[in-house]
Amino acid sequence: MTLENRVDPWGALVADPARGTLMGNRGGRIHDAAQKLGKRRWVSPRWIACEMSFKGRHRTVWGDSYSELFFLDEVTALAAGHRPCFECRRAEAKAFVAGRPLAAFDAQLHAERTGEKPEVLLSAVPDGAMVEMAGAAFARRGNRLLRWSFGGYTAPETINPDFRVKLLTPPIITAILRNGYQPRWHRSAQQWDD
Repeated sequence: MTLENRVDPWGALVADPARGTLMGNRGGRIHDAAQKLGKRRWVSPRWIACEMSFKGRHRTVWGDSYSELFFLDEVTALAAGHRPCFECRRAEAKAFVAGRPLAAFDAQLHAERTGEKPEVLLSAVPDGAMVEMAGAAFARRGNRLLRWSFGGYTAPETINPDFRVKLLTPPIITAILRNGYQPRWHRSAQQWDD
């Protein structure tokens, strides 16, 4: 049975066989004993993206503990409003948060991820941020927009900097990307590099 634990760039939880390259959670358990989603989609505002493997730990996915979620890559996790984990990705998490008080950071991020998505010019979108165009998600990589799917990136489009798009990546994360944070990309993104 494929669980509803794959996360898309809008933050929705979907059943899809692709597993991705990162896992994470939304602060606790959101599934029931039958491995079905309950009504809630998070437990706390602390949404994280973790390593798939850490210190040899073995987990039963959607067992008795928190609800494991899976992302194509960090670009997807960031768009959905997850940040690096301070346990398994400590160096990345410290660089990402850059000394901000974590509780305040998580509260602002939660407000942005659950609020309206702003419209912006493509020229204002940094590498690693995701946007919505015509109902599809695209990630900016250099001068291209790569179409997102659970299985990887496809169909690059050249950027028109004056085009208005819906920004999927929360503004606080977009600012971190603009300031130089380098997210992890799925290997499929590399095929479109110049």
